[in-house]
Amino acid sequence: MLRLPPDHGERFILADEVHARPPEPMETPSRASYVAVMIEAEERTREHAHLTALCERFGVVPPPPQASHYTARLGPLRLKWERHGEFSGFAFFIDGEGTGAYDEHALGLLPDGWLAALPGRTIMAAHAKLIGAQEQPPHSAMLAEHFDGNVVVGAEIGDGAGMAFTDFRIHADGCTRFLILDRRFTPRQAGRLVQRLFEIEAYRMMALLALPMARRQAPRILAIERSLATLTDAIAHNDARDEALLGELTHLAAEVESGLAASQFRFGASVAYSELVRTRIAELREHRIASMQTIEEFMARRLTPAMATCASLAQRMRDVAQRIARASALLSTRVDIARQRQNQALLASMERRAGLQLRLQQTVEGLSVAAITYYVVGLIAYVVKALSRAGMRIEPEVATGLSIPVVLVLVAYGLRRVHSRIITEGSR
Repeated sequence: MLRLPPDHGERFILADEVHARPPEPMETPSRASYVAVMIEAEERTREHAHLTALCERFGVVPPPPQASHYTARLGPLRLKWERHGEFSGFAFFIDGEGTGAYDEHALGLLPDGWLAALPGRTIMAAHAKLIGAQEQPPHSAMLAEHFDGNVVVGAEIGDGAGMAFTDFRIHADGCTRFLILDRRFTPRQAGRLVQRLFEIEAYRMMALLALPMARRQAPRILAIERSLATLTDAIAHNDARDEALLGELTHLAAEVESGLAASQFRFGASVAYSELVRTRIAELREHRIASMQTIEEFMARRLTPAMATCASLAQRMRDVAQRIARASALLSTRVDIARQRQNQALLASMERRAGLQLRLQQTVEGLSVAAITYYVVGLIAYVVKALSRAGMRIEPEVATGLSIPVVLVLVAYGLRRVHSRIITEGSR
């Protein structure tokens, strides 16, 4: 027995990923219905409980709580459930062609009220009919019966193994319609093609969710661009309102960042969904039917311009944010330079004041020396007079006069020592 190194923790999950969510085989004739519901994260538990109730009603084992896809047979009905990032897809299959165009569909076999009670919001619903090919190509009257006379797009698919038609319109029952004509499909090939058609419509709708947001954001971005042009012109003319201009630029930057935060996920998701649409269409391997637009051409004329609008607006928002950042940096530099000049002028003024204070202090110190000397000499005069009265041979006037220079020198020296000590302690 071959012994390998220990398995990576995700090895089997990754290996099984390419086999996950296989298409449901479809025999000809049969019908399928698909409902895509946008579900918030907090509604996932309710969704699982709702699906579990349906399974229990038909006596089948429900999916585990952490499952992301599930298939089951509910009497004559087959269910295929898939959980995607933003939405969940419910596909229902039933054998037979039924009567009428789309009057009898798979959703009609669900318990009353179950579908309406699904958590979330419907983003896409569709019916598909798989029948045998009888005409090459089908007569226009047949297509008109199935699509209520609307303009139909379609092509040979699967390298000529069949044909697919749709009008990409929501009909009175709230569903889009697909008609697949089988020439030589295998059951799995037929199921795979029906699944791709459903996914094309679901991903198309998810991609187009960004378009209303782009239309709402466009006037706002235009106003911001005009305001930015006005502010930039004011910056260029140096109209001495730098502080006010910087405040207005900050306000514009906040508006743009708010718009980016609210829309960038949606715009990024639309790019991913539109790429999935293109991939699924390529997998159909279409061949043109004379005088009829293919699904790829229809998407190129309808979906591509919408995605270009979203991409253009997203790029405009990023460009505006960058332009505001550059203008803010330029104005901030100019404001900083102006502040530095003001600081330099303030420092120069403080230096002049300090010089004046120093000179004033020196003047005061000179007066202080004279005043202290006067008082000390006065005290000495009293002492000398007292000593003279006491009998000592001292001339008070001579002694007082001789003490003046000595006291003056000592007072001046003492004040200088105090001044030096204060400066030394202040510089520490």
